[in-house]
Amino acid sequence: MNFEAIKQRFGIIGDSAALDNAIGIALQVAKTDLSVLVTGESGVGKEVIPQIIHYNSPRKHNVYLSINCGAIPEGTIDSELFGHEKGAFTGATETRKGYFEEADGGTLFLDEVAELPMSTQVRLLRVLQSGEFMKVGSSKIQKTNVRVVAATNIDLRRAIESNRFREDLYFRLNTVPIRMPALRDRKEDIHKLFRKFALDFANKYVMPSVRLTPDAVERLEDYPWPGNVRELKSVAERISVMETERLITGATLAKYLQNDLNTSLPALAGSAAADYLSDRDIIFKMIMNLKQDVEALKARLDAMPAGATPAPATNILVEGDVKVSDYTPESASAVQEVHDVQEVASAPVEDAKEASLSINDKKAELIVKALEKYRGNRKQAAAELGISERTLYRKIKDLGLQ
Repeated sequence: MNFEAIKQRFGIIGDSAALDNAIGIALQVAKTDLSVLVTGESGVGKEVIPQIIHYNSPRKHNVYLSINCGAIPEGTIDSELFGHEKGAFTGATETRKGYFEEADGGTLFLDEVAELPMSTQVRLLRVLQSGEFMKVGSSKIQKTNVRVVAATNIDLRRAIESNRFREDLYFRLNTVPIRMPALRDRKEDIHKLFRKFALDFANKYVMPSVRLTPDAVERLEDYPWPGNVRELKSVAERISVMETERLITGATLAKYLQNDLNTSLPALAGSAAADYLSDRDIIFKMIMNLKQDVEALKARLDAMPAGATPAPATNILVEGDVKVSDYTPESASAVQEVHDVQEVASAPVEDAKEASLSINDKKAELIVKALEKYRGNRKQAAAELGISERTLYRKIKDLGLQ
């Protein structure tokens, strides 16, 4: 099957050399049973590679299962993958097959494989090496014949160095590495993708398709697309729905592109390092929001006419030696919260517990706001907070949120 037929069958848009190379490797290894590790940034479309491999392999008439390891709670991941016996744990009212048993003879795609707990990694290594596994609560060894394709957007070598991912499992999964290119490395494909998405949404919402002016095309291709194809599709949909004018200029397009591109995903999602980064990122967002409130307050004070009578004077330290001597109760609260957060790192030992509780309150507040914004959708809320869905699940539990 040639490349164009493959692209048409799997809905792949683009002709860049890097994309064609990834597809070519997938087709080359499809006839074998070698393990494949697909890497690339979030949103690049890694999930299409295992589909290409499966449906061009001798296993194509058997089961294909796609599992997001990061979306399964840590306490149930072993049961989901390997099954469990009746009575193995509270709630195990009947014997259940796991994905490795269900996919016997077929292909199992393990997305976000870096999210697997270390204990589960040991089980996975065994089934990759020998095809053997045991259900949770059982001592009986079972056999399975499954082709495993894994994917991650995490740097697994850094995860290995931090003892969050097994090196032997990495080498076992990485028999054939396939790298999916970032969208910014496929500039020649960006406009083609946008046109395809715009046409799809025009059909979906029964409206004329949006088109881009030359300056909009240039801006589209120059934008770095940190969210890759997923972000491009989201932008195309929002423009299609929100804009009444069907010819989109560069200025109009700019309103739908992110302004702050300095945020990044933690390198070790699910690890202690990732937990630290997630906490830091949440606190950082909190500080930045409060800082904006403080700056707005300072601007209002600067704009006060000369000789105006200030409110009762109270000096509050805000970043260095800047002092605000006029405030409203609301602004004073915001200023004090910034001060409280900045003081956490240097707080005396006797104040550490109180400071920690204050930070937990702020983290809880941000998490609640994110969940409310997306009506309880944890995946979207986690993306908003810059953490993995599993980390969000754990924080909800740790903070006692309902």
